[in-house]
Amino acid sequence: MSAATPETIVVKIGSSLLVGEDGKPRREWLKTLVEDIAKRHQAGDNIIIVSSGSIALGARKLGLGKGGRASLADAQAAASIGQIALSSLWSELLGEHQIAAAQMLLTLGDMEGRKRYLNAAATLEKLLEHRAIPVINENDSVATDEIRFGDNDRLAARVGQAATADRVLLLSDIDGLYDRRPDSETKGQFIGTVDIVDENILEMADSSSSSGLGSGGMTSKLEAAKIANLAGIELSIISGQEDHPLERYALTNVGTLFKAGEGINARKAWLSGLTTSAGTITVDAGAVEALQSGSSLLAAGIVTINGQFERSDVVEVKDMDGQTIARGLAEYDALDCTKIIGCRSSEMEALLGYAPRSAVIHRNQMVLV
Repeated sequence: MSAATPETIVVKIGSSLLVGEDGKPRREWLKTLVEDIAKRHQAGDNIIIVSSGSIALGARKLGLGKGGRASLADAQAAASIGQIALSSLWSELLGEHQIAAAQMLLTLGDMEGRKRYLNAAATLEKLLEHRAIPVINENDSVATDEIRFGDNDRLAARVGQAATADRVLLLSDIDGLYDRRPDSETKGQFIGTVDIVDENILEMADSSSSSGLGSGGMTSKLEAAKIANLAGIELSIISGQEDHPLERYALTNVGTLFKAGEGINARKAWLSGLTTSAGTITVDAGAVEALQSGSSLLAAGIVTINGQFERSDVVEVKDMDGQTIARGLAEYDALDCTKIIGCRSSEMEALLGYAPRSAVIHRNQMVLV
């Protein structure tokens, strides 16, 4: 983890590490983690913390069962109570090292909407410029089942993307990725390095959260790794079970490293990490081949349109088997797209009543997924 030049590092801590079985913060362990963070900060690195724990902490204060996750209303109420305790905890522990803590509560909409995403990125940039440490959590008090990340692994990857981070570290109750559950009858094989998160890697995931406190699992961590990879960011899953987890990782290098991809421009990186869209465009095999060769999406290759999207909305492009192959910004709204399905460029002006744009989704506004 050490580097000759300062880095921007996102450190994500899950509920099962931060909160004990008694519902109280694991303060002694947290102090060792903050010592590690303070050392990296003093060495010149920019650190961003993505911290779970508000629901678990609030559930104890309110006396809610199932860790505050029995219902959406319970989770929202618990988060409202617990977030105060969580932010106070980080402010206190970082303050002991003369480091200012800044709270940022984000929702899925803050990361999916382009303008709000850029605003969040600008805030992060300014905080890091002034050597504060942003402490970020999903705004669970207002998030709903339909519009939420649901776990902080993906949030950490999107925050890393917004902050143009060098690496993301996901602290877990396991030391990395195994090809199957390591507590199964046949011990799983540990995977130390992953070049790209493909279907073979995704099949190794177990979406359960063993502690019952958190909402993530290995599936969410692999999805986070895919977001980071496309954005050109390294991501590691490391154990947080022992004291000084960052120092331990720096010394032992024990964990699963997901290598950074080549990286793409900022707009395409944002597109690659989106989890929602306003509609879908299904295309034929010829269009799939053209897109994979780097071409724009033309009306001639469209088979069906779904959704009520407007121009500049994010839409998914799917093949005939229903697999998403690309995501991009539509140059036409859904109504006009429906009018020109299967048409050649020479036919489009007569159908639309105005000079058509060159593509339904331009290649510069599209990313393959």
